[in-house]
Amino acid sequence: MVSLKVISEYSGDPVPGNRVKIGAGPLYDLARVQALAAQADHVKLLTAKCRQDVHNLGWDEDDVAQLLLCLTAGDYKDSEWCDNGKGAWAACDAYTIKRREWVETARKELTMAYFLKFAIGKTGTLVLMLSCHS
Repeated sequence: MVSLKVISEYSGDPVPGNRVKIGAGPLYDLARVQALAAQADHVKLLTAKCRQDVHNLGWDEDDVAQLLLCLTAGDYKDSEWCDNGKGAWAACDAYTIKRREWVETARKELTMAYFLKFAIGKTGTLVLMLSCHS
């Protein structure tokens, strides 16, 4: 039997190569995630794709942390196992949030939608971002 490395606080049996949904509700208490995000250097962009997507938005970890602080329970979408791109797995909660923002190129406010997928790391001290894009 192959042993898979799980890097999230939530553990279980990930299924490699598949997007396997987990449970019927959030895996992590949103207030706890937001408390971590409110602390400096507690949000880590874990995957290369997430880092690139955040860069494309013109953001950094602090901007992602601010977006996490805006989430509500109603923004929750689902939970699933995700590969970090280096052979480790994290059980993630996915949220979709919409908010009004000034878009300079359009020269007006528009409703922007963002998709976030994250886990609390095994040590319980980091929010591991596996996805953050519009």
